[in-house]
Amino acid sequence: MARLPYVDPDTAPAHVAEQLRGVPPMTVLRTVAHAQDVFGPWLRFSGGILNDLALDPVLRELAILRVAALSPGADYEWDQHEVIARQVGATDAQIEGARSGAGLSGDEALIVRFTEEVVRDVGVSDPTWEAAAARWSARELVELLLVIGQYMMVARIIATVRVDPDPPAGTALLDALPSG
Repeated sequence: MARLPYVDPDTAPAHVAEQLRGVPPMTVLRTVAHAQDVFGPWLRFSGGILNDLALDPVLRELAILRVAALSPGADYEWDQHEVIARQVGATDAQIEGARSGAGLSGDEALIVRFTEEVVRDVGVSDPTWEAAAARWSARELVELLLVIGQYMMVARIIATVRVDPDPPAGTALLDALPSG
């Protein structure tokens, strides 16, 4: 059971109610809506993270899944993004590799290793950085760090507040979030 009540659009301040009515009625969104003045900017940032990156969507989702796998209590994040990962083209093997941290090669292995080092060590080792910098542009590297940071934050909200699960929204969530 969640430690906070979920914001109800029918009783929320007008600007929050309008924002909530524009997105799926997900408990994680209704939790973050308590931060009334930053909820709208956070929704736009979230939409940008999911819709406006040069970083490949499969790689983005593998990073998000690795964050969820490394974050105790973030099953909600895993459940939501496993479906999105499949919808953007991730394979069973890639998803399992994001869960276990093993069994991947190439870009997928590098994304998972990079993500794991950021989550566990705050930054990445020189060999991991050099491999990533040889593969991705500065833009993609910063986008990857923003994805990891965003989903570390979301995982901590989910785990701390004990957000109740929702059925996976899939890419309908991506379509509903404002961005740009």
